[in-house]
Formats: sequence, C-alpha cells, structure tokens
Amino acid sequence: MSEQLTSLAVQLQQQVPSAEIRIDDALIAVSSLMASVVTARRDTEGVPAAKGQATIQRLAKAQMALIDAGGDVLRVHGELVAIGRETAGYDLHEECPQRSAVYRLHAVAA
Repeated sequence: MSEQLTSLAVQLQQQVPSAEIRIDDALIAVSSLMASVVTARRDTEGVPAAKGQATIQRLAKAQMALIDAGGDVLRVHGELVAIGRETAGYDLHEECPQRSAVYRLHAVAA
C-alpha cells in the first residue's frame, strides 16, 4: 500500500471511532437532559402533566436524530472497511482500534 493510503487509513482509523464515541456522548447527554426535564415536571407541584410536553417531544426527536446519525456513521464505517479492502487489500477490521482505547484518547484530549 502506498504511503498516502497508509496515512489516510490511519487518519480514518482514528476519526471514525471518535465520531462514533462523540455521537454516543451526545446521546447520553440528551438522554440525561430528558430524564432531568421529566423528573422536574413530575416533582414540581402545581405543574400540569401537559406542561413541558412539547419540550419533551423535541428532546425525543433529538434522541432519535442522534440514534439515526449513529447508525449512519456505523454504516459509513462498514463502507470504508469495504473500500479499504477493495482499494488496498487492507483488512481494517483487524486493525481498527478498540473503542475503549479511542475513548481513553478522546477523554484525554477533552
């Protein structure tokens, strides 16, 4: 494999799992916010059940958008693996970094 392809493969091996982790982080944050909003509505006296419903629906929509984005990035990951095999005979699944290793790098960089 050429030096340029090797460089691109290394870059993608870092960026794809990082994108996957960041989407998961965003989903966790939105889910936590959802739980807090629903808890606040439930625990605040005098607030009718219908109050805040539009906000909760928007958060649910944001959660679904993140779930969809995560699925798309996972599909892209698979497509890039196939392209790597076709283009350079590169077996990216064997060489993809473990998510835990990428997460540790992401946490240190943050």
